[in-house]
Amino acid sequence: MLPPRVRKVAVLPPTRLRVEYVDGQIRIFDVAPLLERGRFRELRDPALFATVRPDLDTIAWSNGLDLDPEDLYDDSLPEPRLPT
Repeated sequence: MLPPRVRKVAVLPPTRLRVEYVDGQIRIFDVAPLLERGRFRELRDPALFATVRPDLDTIAWSNGLDLDPEDLYDDSLPEPRLPT
């Protein structure tokens, strides 16, 4: 089963992303492990990293890089909820 579509994405400096899905889930994805691989090294530039946006059912950056939607979901963690 494919993960839900991405609705919003926001940068949590220095290397994490807050990903909101259309079903209401919010997950945190850390890009740091990817920053040592191939073209993902380009994302070490904070200005480029900040260009992340939703793209179809995943996320993408202005340099054309994107992530597999299943990897994005599976390698992220649910956002911690604050006690009420």
